[in-house]
Amino acid sequence: MKMTSVQAGTSVLPRDLARMRDTGVACDVIDVRTRPEHEDARIDGVPLVPLDELDPGAFLGARSRPGARLYVLCQSGARAAKAAEKFKKAGFDGCVVVEGGLQAWMDAGLPVARGQRRVLPLMRQVQVVVGAVSATGSVLALAVHPYFAIVPLMMGAGLLFAGLTGTCGLAILLARMPWNRGTGRASSCAL
Repeated sequence: MKMTSVQAGTSVLPRDLARMRDTGVACDVIDVRTRPEHEDARIDGVPLVPLDELDPGAFLGARSRPGARLYVLCQSGARAAKAAEKFKKAGFDGCVVVEGGLQAWMDAGLPVARGQRRVLPLMRQVQVVVGAVSATGSVLALAVHPYFAIVPLMMGAGLLFAGLTGTCGLAILLARMPWNRGTGRASSCAL
């Protein structure tokens, strides 16, 4: 399976992006996280285009500055890299991934707008599901039948796959759940 990676020169540190924005450099930035993640914490003025709803062709066609670089942000950088790959496949090579995502932005002490937390962040949801299913499978393997040991084995294999490839099937599935879709539509912004 092909790993999504960021090529040299196609990423930017959060502080550098913030400095460019503060000095008036026109920076087109999009956030590809889920709606609840965006509602919880976001950078003011950065529109939301969730990765699973991203249509690179339509997005690029609606931009007011079609050839300008596009800075892509997610929670930690992995989804932003996937979005950059989507744009590249659509023929646009001007994507720049924000290294470390919003987490690195906050760790650098840069400003974020906060909303009311309504659901757990996506990675915590993954941890809860994997932990609950693994614990249940282990208890069933000890109390009912040893074949239930396959359950925690599969959870571990899924985590190993996610770590090696940067693709977490459970996170993709959870991102599509109703509680992670939010009530609002994507923010609109003429880029």
